[in-house]
Amino acid sequence: MPVKKTAIKNYIQTVGRRKSAVARVRLYKSGNSVKINDLEIKKGGLAVNSMPAKEYFRFEGYSPRYDKFLKLLNAEGKYIFTVKVAGGGINSQLDAMIHGMARALDKFDSATYHSMLTANGYLTRDARVRERRKVGMGGKARRKRQSPKR
Repeated sequence: MPVKKTAIKNYIQTVGRRKSAVARVRLYKSGNSVKINDLEIKKGGLAVNSMPAKEYFRFEGYSPRYDKFLKLLNAEGKYIFTVKVAGGGINSQLDAMIHGMARALDKFDSATYHSMLTANGYLTRDARVRERRKVGMGGKARRKRQSPKR
């Protein structure tokens, strides 16, 4: 009978969600760098879909949102995060990523981060999703067909 080897994981994996976007986040516990594909991520780095976060979220309005999150927790430059994001738009992908990062930090060190994360609403999943399209509404969720006058 083959012996099953158990690998020691050097990371904590969590999932963050927003609308139809799903972010799988890994928080690496130790080490100064991690190599994923051809990208080497140093301590304090953040990679999204195998590219640096600044490159993935190119619009300059996005980077202050995850920087603000890390500054609030005094976690900037301390951890290595890698994120795989799929579905939704770029804005909801960013929200899903932040949600997953918050869950990872809470799982890693709940005593330090849990109270700050809950007070600022980072652990709460935003349940608002797109309303489904109804039959007979002319292609929109709430639009009614125009009725003839005569």
